[in-house]
Amino acid sequence: MKYSYCGLSGLQLPMHSLGLWHNFGFNDNYEEAKKMVHFAFEKGITHFDLANNYGPPPGSAESNFGKIMKEGLSSHRDEMIVSSKAGYLMWPGPYGDGSSRKYLMASINQSLKRTGLEYFDIFYSHRYDGITPIEETMQTLVDIVKQGKALYIGISNYPPAEARQAMTYLRKQKVPCLIYQGKYSMLNRNPEEGVLEVVEKEASGFIGFSPLAQGVLSDKYLNGIPKDSRAANPDGHLQREQITQKIISIVGQLNLIAQERNQTLAQMALAWALRLEVVTSLIVSTRSMQQLQDNLNALDNLSFSDDQLKRIDTILDGAVL
Repeated sequence: MKYSYCGLSGLQLPMHSLGLWHNFGFNDNYEEAKKMVHFAFEKGITHFDLANNYGPPPGSAESNFGKIMKEGLSSHRDEMIVSSKAGYLMWPGPYGDGSSRKYLMASINQSLKRTGLEYFDIFYSHRYDGITPIEETMQTLVDIVKQGKALYIGISNYPPAEARQAMTYLRKQKVPCLIYQGKYSMLNRNPEEGVLEVVEKEASGFIGFSPLAQGVLSDKYLNGIPKDSRAANPDGHLQREQITQKIISIVGQLNLIAQERNQTLAQMALAWALRLEVVTSLIVSTRSMQQLQDNLNALDNLSFSDDQLKRIDTILDGAVL
């Protein structure tokens, strides 16, 4: 595994982190989830990314991770980075959603209880809700660190202006924002439109999630929508209508470049998302150990020629998933 320092901090993160957004809830195969966590750790993936509402059902990914820790990994706690987040809907009523102090404090207490951990290494405000004053949300994160419930704090999914305001507040409170988490892939380059500039200026790290665009940037959709894919699941985040003929054509063209590089499309997409120095790590979410190993193999070839990057940019021009 290769590691990178997170911004100007002394904390190193693996270039690949394991995300538990999918495939780790009560509705999934627990034994397979356990095998993936152990396999990831053995391969040098030391960072495991959670959120209070990951599942399904919400909260179950944290509960399962806590169980996995107790069943063989608890002695390795100091070798691991465990992160969690709060900001999206978790429970009914006015206090189970958003960015308020009430919600964040209740959420981290519940998350610590579910995982059985004494602290999180990183705790995020999962989103800017557009209502709560940023000062209230950021001061809550500062207090969470001072209370010993998290070692570092981060923000996720904040627009550039709000991210800058949040990071400025945190720096003044001497609890700097360690890291920004945002969706980033060949088919979603939004962070390049302001967020990465803020991250670099504030000397924070950046970690990208959905670097494979929920599997679209793999060989799975080269010939349409397979029955066992996320797009075929009506309850999933990836909708069938998002997989247009244009997207399928783009994926096919990118796959040709990947073949030239002796990589799978997924491996090239991961390497591409790591091409910028500001990107500290990528969160990968897999269904099996084999899929995880395939993703790890992307680290064997991270370099791109100028010609390859130009051709990729041409293919991606105007592409949005």
